[in-house]
Amino acid sequence: LRAKARIRCERLMEMVELDASVLDAYPHELSGGMKRRLMIARALVHEPKLLILDEPTAGVDIEIRYSMWNFMRELNASGKTIILTTHYLEEAESLCRHIGIIDEGELIESTSMKQLLSQLQMETFVLDLKSPLREVPRLARDGCVRLVDEHTLEADITRDCSINFLFDELSRHDIEV
Repeated sequence: LRAKARIRCERLMEMVELDASVLDAYPHELSGGMKRRLMIARALVHEPKLLILDEPTAGVDIEIRYSMWNFMRELNASGKTIILTTHYLEEAESLCRHIGIIDEGELIESTSMKQLLSQLQMETFVLDLKSPLREVPRLARDGCVRLVDEHTLEADITRDCSINFLFDELSRHDIEV
């Protein structure tokens, strides 16, 4: 029985891209990314049909994040239902077909990801400036850009003020981000 368990653990470790030597390490000896992947492997030991993950990619570098996303897609394609919490919109867009938004413990939205994204009217971008700026120059479409401080602009990107328009306007005024 012990040999079977070890083989199963080693197979799971391989699935989450961890070396089997991790099995003999203490969790505090592992990096953040290794701990996250180990957490997923531990959750899969009993072959659950439903996997609940609380911010599985928080604190990991981008390569590990994308690797974990691919792994979660494979798990889902194999028939596992995955419920995950995330603060990363990109992660939700990439992995989720259905989304629920909770605010102060209350479910305020429950819809398909496609439907939610179609509701978004505006995105706000924060731009770091190469040189200090005292005031926002007059743009062709006023109101979409605000000066946060002399090194930071906030821009509301909408149908009327696209990101391409914004960068064209900033270039026209010799403002580098």
